Amino acid sequence: MPDTALNRGQALVAVALAQFMVTLDMTVVNVALPDMGAGLGFDPAQLPWVVNIYALFFGGFLLLGGRAADLYGQRRILLSGTWAFALASLAGGLAQEPWQMIAARAVQGVGAAVMAPAALAVLTLTQREGEERTRALGVYAAVAAVGGGAGVLVGGLLTEYAGWRWVMLVNLPMALLVLVLALRSVPAGTFGSRRGRLDVVGAILATAGVGLLILGMVRTEELSWTSLTTIVTLAAAVVLLVAFVLWEKYGPMTDPLIRLSLLTRRNVAGANLYMALLAAGQLAVFYFLSLYLQRILKLGPAEAGAAFLPLCVTVMIAIQVTTRVLRKQLVGIKTLLVPAGLIAAAGFAWCGMADASGSYLGDVLLPSLLAGLGVGIAFVPVTAAATVGLPPQEAGTASALLNASRQVGSALGLAVLVTVATTHTDDRLAAGASPDAAAVSGYSLGFVLAGGFLLLAVLVAAFVLPRRPRPAAGQTPAAQRPDAGTPAAAGGVGASGTTADNTASQVTPKS
Repeated sequence: MPDTALNRGQALVAVALAQFMVTLDMTVVNVALPDMGAGLGFDPAQLPWVVNIYALFFGGFLLLGGRAADLYGQRRILLSGTWAFALASLAGGLAQEPWQMIAARAVQGVGAAVMAPAALAVLTLTQREGEERTRALGVYAAVAAVGGGAGVLVGGLLTEYAGWRWVMLVNLPMALLVLVLALRSVPAGTFGSRRGRLDVVGAILATAGVGLLILGMVRTEELSWTSLTTIVTLAAAVVLLVAFVLWEKYGPMTDPLIRLSLLTRRNVAGANLYMALLAAGQLAVFYFLSLYLQRILKLGPAEAGAAFLPLCVTVMIAIQVTTRVLRKQLVGIKTLLVPAGLIAAAGFAWCGMADASGSYLGDVLLPSLLAGLGVGIAFVPVTAAATVGLPPQEAGTASALLNASRQVGSALGLAVLVTVATTHTDDRLAAGASPDAAAVSGYSLGFVLAGGFLLLAVLVAAFVLPRRPRPAAGQTPAAQRPDAGTPAAAGGVGASGTTADNTASQVTPKS
């Protein structure tokens, strides 16, 4: 398969669509839940699992999906995950019973866990190093950042004008396009993948550990943090994750699920922690804003979804500007992440000033634009930092780690902030406040604490991320290679489907 601009462009579109689908489906069903529950006869206690089961399986299987991409080829795993996601979407759109919808969402989560790391690895390894790859990262970051907000918008419009089943069926044309473009543009024996045995024990421990961690957190919406079920679930998750680390370090396998040395790199550890905190704040803000728009401002599903459009546009503009800044190497990764976190924190805190008699302009639009600016600035550099300097055979694993951090951060942030906000709302009701005033008071506390997550992310950027990420062992930084200007050394893919360059760095960060 020739290395042409057309093929690289088609590969980028396939990657962007795949990432858009998996992030869209984190929120696209939220607005449709009441109609879906009525149509399928859901028990009210079961209905949240339409959302939670997707997050559970998505987060739980990410490391397994990333390692599979490294071992068996990024294109093969991307196609497999896309097929699973498409068939599950079709099954969900045709569901007649609650269990059928929940099962479809679970399979969607597995498909997403396979697609997401393979997609980012394909992007990293098909786009030429330098300006082209940084520009591609900007596109990827844009769809990843706005997918959740777009899900609320798309879900509201589809529910009101086409019916709730279309929040599932809308994935089919996108999945078909991903399959066609990936087959046309991504080489089959992709980049640094090698035959080997999957670390089955490590995969089971990691999947079960991350899955139980997310399960314990999402169930705090119905169970308290101090309930026996919650404590046992989270304790079991910790035990399994500790066992996973010990197995990866001391186990007899020659091909571990994740090389622990990857986590000792400051850019990888710092980027994943930053992403977890960013996701924790961002998803919680989407959640509370949705409630404020519908319960306090009395907007319908389509209106509430459309209210997120300016936020999504702001994020996309910020990402494109940041991409240009990184591409020109005007400032470095670390230099961008500190002000990005501060801007997003200020926007979240401003949302916390809303009251029961507020307006869309002053209490939603303006603060959400500020928050969107900060989130948009952060997404490209944090994605680059997570994979800069890594060899191709670890691209899928590093991508999976970043996605897993986002999922765990989202689940933890939402669980903690919803619990705190609900408790505060109950206290206000007990003190005699009106239902609307009590609810807004809870939302406001959630917004302020979400801003606190971003302030922690700023500390991570300032004190954990290195000024210049070191290259992987045996690698020479791209800027120092005498052949860095040639197409092969720029990460080009030859007809054989292998990279001439053995680096996966997106940009050469400046201090």
